[in-house]
Amino acid sequence: MKVDKRKLPEDWKGVELGEVLAYEQPNKYIVKDEQYDKSHGIPVLTPEKTFILGFTQEHQGIYNNIPVIIFDDFTTESRYIAFPFKLKSSAVKILKSKCNFVNLYYVYNSMQLLNFKPGSEHKRFWISEYSKFLIPFPPLPEQRKIAEILETIDNAIEKIDAIIEKYKRIKQGLMQDLLTKGVVSEGEGESERWRLRDENIDKFKDSPLGRIPEEWKIRKLDHREITIMITDGSHYSPQPVENSEYYIVNIENIINGKIEFETCKKISPKDYKKLVSNKCNPKYRDVLFTKDGTVGITLVFSGERNVVLLSSIAIIRPSNCLDSSYLKYSLETEQIKKQIDILIGGSVLKRIVLKDIKSLLIFIPPLPEQQRVASILSQIDEVIEKEQAYKEKLERIKKGLMEDLLTGKVRVNHLIEEE
Repeated sequence: MKVDKRKLPEDWKGVELGEVLAYEQPNKYIVKDEQYDKSHGIPVLTPEKTFILGFTQEHQGIYNNIPVIIFDDFTTESRYIAFPFKLKSSAVKILKSKCNFVNLYYVYNSMQLLNFKPGSEHKRFWISEYSKFLIPFPPLPEQRKIAEILETIDNAIEKIDAIIEKYKRIKQGLMQDLLTKGVVSEGEGESERWRLRDENIDKFKDSPLGRIPEEWKIRKLDHREITIMITDGSHYSPQPVENSEYYIVNIENIINGKIEFETCKKISPKDYKKLVSNKCNPKYRDVLFTKDGTVGITLVFSGERNVVLLSSIAIIRPSNCLDSSYLKYSLETEQIKKQIDILIGGSVLKRIVLKDIKSLLIFIPPLPEQQRVASILSQIDEVIEKEQAYKEKLERIKKGLMEDLLTGKVRVNHLIEEE
């Protein structure tokens, strides 16, 4: 956002961030012990995407003079904070209002519209550059009203986030039960019901991975009974082209468990055919499994576009004895994550090779039970996706409002006068 003072409303002005915000160094508020609790204590924060790193039991050096903005001096990421906290990094600056005619939440939202990308240069930006950026600055009553409108949407987004997290926890609990105990059918036809297996009622047996239902098997992922092929994508990247219906996908293009095609590069028909001949193309209902960087993101390929993959993604083609959705959920379980952690070891570069993917051990129930388990978990996923879509809609609404309200294109004076 570039501020042209000539285009601002008459009673607005352009101000530098450093004119309205003071900063404090974080040294007194840095956590000493980085062994965090998961849910109890004082939150330890970062302005980055992780936000809450964990909770500390330390009672000294807690920042209480809220609200403030925490600002990463290297990445320029920022967060508005309205609760006591501690920090991990000395690279964070604590920003607060310099005077009583500043609404901090208004300023924070204005900062989110600044189109500043630090690039690869490793330096601190607040004093040298960021504090000199101009933002549109209305009188305090208008700042407050704009902040109130934006906060209303933020509160709605927070509620959706809480709902999403609730369903994710429900899903995790269900996965633990369904993918270790399974379900058993009782009755027939319309009276058929499925219940969770119970070791007090149903027969279980010992296995290398613990107690499992008597009907289940354990197989390596490359066992010919359950998979037809396990391979990965291309180990070279063809030149991208502008206009093409052929996509090449890498791990960065998988977002929220889906391929985001607008982020993918396109390649020529010639390169596509070459990579297809090398078996780099997934087929309908293949399971994709990320193997480099972020290991273990899974999805079932829907086959709707012409796609080839780069080597950061493995292709697992199930046989008729293994349901694709069941396999996807199985690869997301804690017991698979533990196997992967052992195989990867302490490597700094997180990567799992095909040989190790093929050696993963998974539970194999009878096919009808696989399908029932996958159906239950898919229903939870559908709810999460619906809530996620609503959250994204609210975020788009907020972005539009920010661009209108924080630049003075749309005024809120009439709302102030009505109060």
